[in-house]
Amino acid sequence: MNVTWNWLKEFVDCPYSPDELAHRLTMAGLEVEGIKRYGEGMDSVIVARLVSVDVHPDAERLTLCRVQTGAEELQIVCGAKNHKTGDLVALAQVGTVLPGNFKIKKSKIRGCESQGMLCSEKELGLAENSEGILILPPDLPLGRPVFEALGLKDVLFEIGLTPNRADCLSVLGVAREAAALCGNPLRFQEPAGPVGEGDIRSLTSVEVAEPEHCPRYAARLIRGIRIGPSPAWLARRLESVGLRSINNVVDVTNYVMMELGQPLHAFDFNRLRERRIVVRRAEAGQLFTTLDGRQHRLEAEDLMICDGEGAVALAGVMGGENSEIGPDTRDVLLESAFFNPMTVRRTSKRLGIHTEASHRFERGVDIGMTPLALERAAQLICETVGGVAAGGRIDVYAPPAPRQPVPISVRRTNAILGLDLDRERVRELLLSIDMMVAGDPQDAGDRFLVTVPSFRHDLEREIDLIEEVARLNGYEQIPVTLPAAGVDSWLVPESAEAVGRIRKAMTAEGFSEVVNYSFVSPGCWDKILLPAGDPRRRAVPLLNPLTEDQSVMRTILAPSLLEVVARNLSYRSRDLRMFEVRPVFSAENAQKGNAAGEKLHLCFALCGRRAPEGWAQENEPVDFFDLKGVAENLLELFAVEKAVFTSGTEEPFLHPGKSALLKSSDQVIGFLGEIHPHVLDHFDIDAPVLLGEFDLKAFLEAPGRTGKFRPLSRFPNVQRDTAFVVDSAVSAQEVMETIRRVGPRYLEESVLFDIYCGPGIPEGKKSMAVRVRYRSEEKTLTDDEVNGLHQKIVDALCNRLGAQIR
Repeated sequence: MNVTWNWLKEFVDCPYSPDELAHRLTMAGLEVEGIKRYGEGMDSVIVARLVSVDVHPDAERLTLCRVQTGAEELQIVCGAKNHKTGDLVALAQVGTVLPGNFKIKKSKIRGCESQGMLCSEKELGLAENSEGILILPPDLPLGRPVFEALGLKDVLFEIGLTPNRADCLSVLGVAREAAALCGNPLRFQEPAGPVGEGDIRSLTSVEVAEPEHCPRYAARLIRGIRIGPSPAWLARRLESVGLRSINNVVDVTNYVMMELGQPLHAFDFNRLRERRIVVRRAEAGQLFTTLDGRQHRLEAEDLMICDGEGAVALAGVMGGENSEIGPDTRDVLLESAFFNPMTVRRTSKRLGIHTEASHRFERGVDIGMTPLALERAAQLICETVGGVAAGGRIDVYAPPAPRQPVPISVRRTNAILGLDLDRERVRELLLSIDMMVAGDPQDAGDRFLVTVPSFRHDLEREIDLIEEVARLNGYEQIPVTLPAAGVDSWLVPESAEAVGRIRKAMTAEGFSEVVNYSFVSPGCWDKILLPAGDPRRRAVPLLNPLTEDQSVMRTILAPSLLEVVARNLSYRSRDLRMFEVRPVFSAENAQKGNAAGEKLHLCFALCGRRAPEGWAQENEPVDFFDLKGVAENLLELFAVEKAVFTSGTEEPFLHPGKSALLKSSDQVIGFLGEIHPHVLDHFDIDAPVLLGEFDLKAFLEAPGRTGKFRPLSRFPNVQRDTAFVVDSAVSAQEVMETIRRVGPRYLEESVLFDIYCGPGIPEGKKSMAVRVRYRSEEKTLTDDEVNGLHQKIVDALCNRLGAQIR
């Protein structure tokens, strides 16, 4: 927020210097980020009168001027053409340093001496552009500094406001703070506005179809105006706070917005079809062109200002091209309204339009200021532009529920702030910012009931009022004390330590961790083909989602990780290993004290080549067994016993022939497999992806074996290889489980090293080969001992699995 010293002084007599006021505002929570001084160091630019204006003898485009300063007469060479003898001009004397570090020197221009420079508004920093030199009013005294004579010496405060202080987005709001800080009264008289002729209701009407989004809409009509440049005082006042002068009507609306904080809009009344206003929602897909010439596609949630046939403005954001003020405008309809901050914010953010008006409406304007700002603008337009106002105003108002008084305890205030303020001091501080303070009948000695004015949306609780007391009394008055602190000792939960080990293990496997939002779109369940009755579709909804794509909590991590895979593949990262350890939320699993049914899951995915690209590596893609190997390494790390991979799974997003369930003691730990081709299409993935997801609670609670020390044997091992034919339906796991159950003495290790189907093997059969190693810790085993032990395994394979030894 930009505000000037001279403008503030119209509302409050401040005894402080600009620098001191800036410090006090900053200490009160209104951070003054910068100070700019207009006219500082420019006292050598003085008022001078043109005594003569002649053509330069050696340059037709230059003029040779004689100027009188009141003390002497000087010769100046000038390149402008808009001056004449008798005009008062701004003379920069020799030695003056103009904005841009441009120093004026005595010089010769085409043979004629120039003893200074006649300045334009641009050269003095008063305007961005100017045509010709600055011609001053004829009644100014000669020799006076121009900035002083014109009343342009000023100080600009650049104030950085937090979003909750929308009340200070105006000169009046900052002046109210300054008045509270210096103890002087605020000068603000409610504008009466022009009386007008006739009755506005006979000329136009306002219909508010969405009172929830527009609780108040007021309008006044002014006819017979003439559009033109603004008076110099108005244009300079706007330019001093960083606003560009446009025309007299628009400048008045901007002036009142900066002064009172209420955005206004002026419509060309004769361009409004049916000469009426309707406030309603937009039609989905509707196109609308704003004042900046840009066309926007609207949604049904956008609030529009319409005439009798269509939209003429985006409510609270920007006017429309079809109703803007132009040179031929003769009648204007002034709008002053209160729009729901959330409605304006959503439209502004979605369309990427940020204006001074939307900046204020998004944060909440004062609904009580709506008619006052309208009357102030109507008054200024009639004074500066001319025209006749229609009698009365239209004010469609759906008053909100009255705000309940907020109690504040003096005792609690002092306890929180560490101060010793008396009751009267607390009352004075709250009254200084226009609070209505009354004693609390239940505790008149300690408590007040405070009625918060409509311009302070941010004050809702006692603690908010205590903060106001703190900043108005001065944060520097709060004593510095060391907080009492204790030393606590606590152990990291075993589960947290285990999760850390899982993360390290996945990283050691070459995986990169990703972190996704816990919010997803309800449509993601369709993308992974979850059936309608699947309990994972019953997700916990968010009360106030930012977008539809983030409106429910995740019940499974797989869709989010597939989105990440798809995004990386689109960036041509083809070899991926990713994992995520995050909670999932399910209303189905909700328990007391855990309303969202929160459970920690591990999800991991891989695709692309098995080994990094290189001259010594084969270009083989990863497959299901790479994924299974990752799972087996985790099981080995946590010494999980009785873990079983069951081929096939009911997960609809996995390939039925390339997937498995992981169980331990009949408890499902998770699933893993190749993603179904139809699901890959839904995510625009053009490469096979393998994915697994574990319930970490079930994983960590699975029974595990206790590690025991086993000394190294000094004796060699003996191995036996056995090849046999079994039915195709017999799994490798059944074979290894059969060997494990027989468990003959001295068995050290068994490995499946070959599977073969093809010529020489009957149809419906397959050949498998296992290698079994035996070792004793006490002696070297003989062939007869090993053959006897191994025969038990061969017999078990034949009897239990129907194996035929090859």
